[in-house]
Amino acid sequence: MKFVISSSSLLKQLNSVSGVIASNPLVPILENFLFEIDKESLTITASDLQTTIITQLSVESKEVGSVCVPAKILQDTLKNLPEQPVTFNIDESTYVITIRSNNGNYKLSGENATDFPKIPAIKNASKVDVSSEILSKALSNTIFATSTEDLRPAMTGVYFQLNETNLTFVSTDGHRLVRYRRVDVASESPASIIVPRKALTLLKNSLPNENSPVSMEFNQANAFFSFNSTKLICRLIDERYPDYENVIPLDNPNKLAINRIDLLNCLKRISIYANKTTHQVRLKMTGSEVQVSAEDLDFSNEANERLVCEFTGDDMEIGFNAKFLLEMLNNLDSETIAINMSIPSKAGLINPVESNENEDILMLVMPVMLNNYN
Repeated sequence: MKFVISSSSLLKQLNSVSGVIASNPLVPILENFLFEIDKESLTITASDLQTTIITQLSVESKEVGSVCVPAKILQDTLKNLPEQPVTFNIDESTYVITIRSNNGNYKLSGENATDFPKIPAIKNASKVDVSSEILSKALSNTIFATSTEDLRPAMTGVYFQLNETNLTFVSTDGHRLVRYRRVDVASESPASIIVPRKALTLLKNSLPNENSPVSMEFNQANAFFSFNSTKLICRLIDERYPDYENVIPLDNPNKLAINRIDLLNCLKRISIYANKTTHQVRLKMTGSEVQVSAEDLDFSNEANERLVCEFTGDDMEIGFNAKFLLEMLNNLDSETIAINMSIPSKAGLINPVESNENEDILMLVMPVMLNNYN
């Protein structure tokens, strides 16, 4: 079996799928890419059993066949080759792969393609179409707030909730929660699924820069995302998602409106002086200003700044984890944000003041107990 392909085009496609390959896979064959040649088309598949990415590109060939190619050695070879046509020759009896370039020849040992795990088929699936721009923004706003603790599997993914009026994405780790809702995407048949964080991170990194349609199909076991020449298939998290609506406080009479960039830059400076375990920063709000402060008693470090704001409600002090606030503010793009609060022991709600009419973003962050210092 033989085919010719551009070295840079091949490397680009390999890089787009290689993120799924685990460093120590349970099944050794998964250290390989699956190459399938069908005349002038090359299909490349990479998998870790939970998530599979498939991409296609054009090649010069008149043959049909398949082989498993060692991923790391192939990528490392192509990274160090200048752009040029490279010729692959595969001995179908021994699975030895010879790569010919202008610089020289490289020989590596492949494996039998029949040993590569079979890809799940789409059966009894529901379908919804969404633009890559909307999906990318939804994932940017939610992935960061998922849990990394495997003891709570449901929280390690993003909850997709479809109904006749909107598509809602939810993520939480128990300390913060993000609800991102789009009213310009809907489904005739209501459904809800939990998609793992790793799969969504790979999906976000694979989405095209230009706005393209993405087909999202799912059944009880798997989700299938298709766009351009790429497909991503992942196993869903089979757990019950927490009742997130119940933790969102409805009565929040204390409202702070402030420039997002000013607060973001202030927190970056002040958090340097916060305790390295709690990352606690204090917000003290009175009238038209907020005092942002932090201290680390172990090292006698402290800092405070004052920012202009619009605050309505009773004067109050509340403590937050600076890392959580920074991540949330970094993922918003509104010039002004609102933080709505009730009392220092209850969650604060962060909303962008300016937003797309088709989207609704709500970010919830739990407070941290304030140390009593003045």
